[in-house]
Amino acid sequence: MWYFFLKRVVDITLSFFGILVLSPLFLIIAMAVKCSSSGPIFADIPERVGKNRKVFKMYKFRSMIENAHEELRRNPKYREFYNLYQKGNFKIKTDQDPRITAVGKFLRKTSLDELPQVLNVLKGEMSLVGPRAFHVDELEAQLKNFPETKKLVKEFLGIKPGITGPWQVSGRSSIDFPQRVAIDAQYAKNRSIFYDLMLMLKTIPAVTRGEGS
Repeated sequence: MWYFFLKRVVDITLSFFGILVLSPLFLIIAMAVKCSSSGPIFADIPERVGKNRKVFKMYKFRSMIENAHEELRRNPKYREFYNLYQKGNFKIKTDQDPRITAVGKFLRKTSLDELPQVLNVLKGEMSLVGPRAFHVDELEAQLKNFPETKKLVKEFLGIKPGITGPWQVSGRSSIDFPQRVAIDAQYAKNRSIFYDLMLMLKTIPAVTRGEGS
């Protein structure tokens, strides 16, 4: 199908060009992350669910304390926050998360923590535009809570997840799971190069409004 061929060409071209142009910014962010708190430069996050349910490791600059996801589930001091996290459909605002570092707050607010995902795009695990990839345990839990969404989930898992997409520019954390999967399933049905371009253009004001958090 010509759509997938052209989409891959666009993904490779823009992600490669982006890495070349943004490499100085990558270096600055890496230094800021490393100097501001102990831990690796890239976030050690659980695997995500990709196309056809194939799991992959998503690259992101670390914005939280080291081992943040394990700490959330195992450390008693985060128990109350973890309950709030689950009730919030596995999404919560940056200023409410005690695990996020000072540098991490800025990275999340501006979505700069997402930049390394261009590496996932080059590897073919992601696209520049597509549905947002879920954590494996998050998707399993949400499907148990909302079994009626299984058909919609299957629809968008047939394509690659994206760095940006319809959900990412539509309020993000304020949208619940059923709404989110409905939006992404609709994208999967109506995808086109022109639609992808429109979503990329909408990403800029979404980030400016602080919806990257």
